[in-house]
Amino acid sequence: MSSAVVIPAAGLGLRLGGETPKAFREVGGDSLLVHAVRGLRAASAADLVCFVVAVPPGSEETVGKELAPYVGDARLLVVAGGAERPASVRAALDVVPVDGIDCILVHDAARAFVPAEVIERVVATVRAGADAVVPVVPVTDTIKVVGPHGEVVDTPDRSTLVAVQTPQGFSPEVLRRAHAAGADAAVTDDAMMCERLGVTVQTVEGSPDAFKVTRPQDLVLAEALLARREREQLGGQPNAGTGPAAAPEREERVIGQPSGWPGDGSGGGQAG
Repeated sequence: MSSAVVIPAAGLGLRLGGETPKAFREVGGDSLLVHAVRGLRAASAADLVCFVVAVPPGSEETVGKELAPYVGDARLLVVAGGAERPASVRAALDVVPVDGIDCILVHDAARAFVPAEVIERVVATVRAGADAVVPVVPVTDTIKVVGPHGEVVDTPDRSTLVAVQTPQGFSPEVLRRAHAAGADAAVTDDAMMCERLGVTVQTVEGSPDAFKVTRPQDLVLAEALLARREREQLGGQPNAGTGPAAAPEREERVIGQPSGWPGDGSGGGQAG
């Protein structure tokens, strides 16, 4: 059996600033979306045979041409995303093949530097029988629950808290059923949609490298991470992901500003 991945990349990412949608912002000469696809492809044990990417309407052809060199012999489908993230995931999920797929990943382009072993761990856990799987890291900050006027009403036990990352992995039947049930504004990821159906969500170990690029300072962190990985490659050390050296040669970049993306609206942004 094989797996497929859905990447919602139609959101603007307003907290990051600038006019370029977040998935198309460049780090180390490549967009976050390219880094994300290349990282997924590096997870060979995941057996990814299909990449489905939801993008701003009108940019499908441009994005497809840019991503094609990175998916190898896997199938690449680029579809128009929706106004919100769940709509983008549903649009992508509608074209994921039904036959021969035993695991569907949902991955945010903003988490572009996930190590291959995290991706493979998620897929392996789904194949071992879990209906829904999320990679997590421990919470290191003290968390406060606040009331409507900003007052602290509780301090949860930090040892029971984790921060959730992507890719999240699902049994295809469970993910399709969760999306068929619909999502409201309170839903922040696909695992939460499964929880509402009573599905048990299993956790696996995530990675600090799988941080979400959300604010301008995250771009600085991303550049530093890529520089570290490039040094590791040059030194012949194991590389936990991808870096600029892995990019194929091409005459010009087109993904920095794909033609036809909407100039306003919230778009199908990232979870978490």
